[in-house]
Amino acid sequence: MRHVTILGAGLTGPLLALYLARRGYHVDLYEQRPDFRVHGFVGGRSINLALSDRGIRGLHEARVEEEVMKDAIPMKGRMVHGLDGSLQLQPYSRTGRHINSISRGGLNITLTNASEHHEDVKFHFDLACVDVDLERKQIKLRHTGTGEEIVRDVDLLFAADGANSSLRQAMERKIDGFTARTEWLSHGYKELEIPPGPNGEFLIEKNALHIWPHHDFMMIALPNPDATFTCTLFAPMEGENGFDQIKTDDDVRAYFEKYFPDALPLMPTLIEDWHNNPTSQLGTLYCGPWHVDDWACLIGDAAHAIVPFYGQGMNAGFEDCRVLNDVLDDHGDEDWGAILQEFYLRRKRNTDAIAQLAVSNFLEMRSKVVDEKFLRKKKIDAALADMFPDRWAPLYEMVTFSHLPYADALGQGKQQDDLLEQVGYDQVEAAIAEGMEKVEEVLFAVSK
Repeated sequence: MRHVTILGAGLTGPLLALYLARRGYHVDLYEQRPDFRVHGFVGGRSINLALSDRGIRGLHEARVEEEVMKDAIPMKGRMVHGLDGSLQLQPYSRTGRHINSISRGGLNITLTNASEHHEDVKFHFDLACVDVDLERKQIKLRHTGTGEEIVRDVDLLFAADGANSSLRQAMERKIDGFTARTEWLSHGYKELEIPPGPNGEFLIEKNALHIWPHHDFMMIALPNPDATFTCTLFAPMEGENGFDQIKTDDDVRAYFEKYFPDALPLMPTLIEDWHNNPTSQLGTLYCGPWHVDDWACLIGDAAHAIVPFYGQGMNAGFEDCRVLNDVLDDHGDEDWGAILQEFYLRRKRNTDAIAQLAVSNFLEMRSKVVDEKFLRKKKIDAALADMFPDRWAPLYEMVTFSHLPYADALGQGKQQDDLLEQVGYDQVEAAIAEGMEKVEEVLFAVSK
């Protein structure tokens, strides 16, 4: 059985190691950071994670779901904060289903411990992969402390080393027909914090994802088990209300007094967080094909990094691991050329779809959550889904609470939107009021 090398011990890498070790593979995993279980994490770039059904299924099939979910906090909906201090909870599901807030650092530790406990997995920290030699099938590693360089032969290589993947960069230089592009948003993000109250209590609603929408920019806040909230401000990098306009302490205070007045009193370390935490860019990566013959393959963000606005980046990476495992079940462990090609074909159309959905959801979160037409459509979607659960489903629920391939969810959602626009909201609402037979006549007859 082939020896596996994995680059990157973020989230996808350790989970993939666990899947492969349980199939009998020996796995060496290389990570440029020091062991975060000993040295901790560098803050300011984490963006709390929203774990939903796809990711949970990936964890479940690797038998780590129970351990991970111990620290998960259910979020039942979006809590929209108005400038006047008003609050509006918009449930994620008409049936009470929820997504889960989870700490990136805590999850990273849990997955690393779970995979390292397997006798066939070995972690190597402080070793950054600086190059992949595609002709010799070798990786060049550099010790982040001493600068010493080491070359290792590889048999079967998976790059789970994120958007700046060294394998992908080598593929861009050396592989004819390989294409890669990053579509950058004009927006960036900065991480901030709301601490616990004086008695260790949550200062805002615990079981919600909080949003302060302002059309071209927004702030979100996700709960943590220690009663803190990880806040992330998404704003233009330049121009009106952009990061480049907020330079001094007074600028920061004035910005928050104007746009986030109810959050400002809850953020005593705002000024320090603003200056200490980086402002980072947001982009979407498209590339393909993901594999080199039968011995090297991109996975997770290294293959399809997306913006965070659908909360599916981690979930898509975990789904990668599960789908690869499914392909191995279907093909056996012999022909890795066929395995990697099939994995790419199964995932590419779906990761492209969630990339598109994530960018679209940015507009929804920062603007449409306070748009009357959008809220009206949500009510229509919910009513139709209640009436015809086998024929109609809100797009968000298809993406977040099902295992329907992303591309199929996107396609069905578009068909539903087109149908509603064709018939008209007034007619559909009137038909819903009259009952199922009238909806059949007014709405579904048009679609035939």
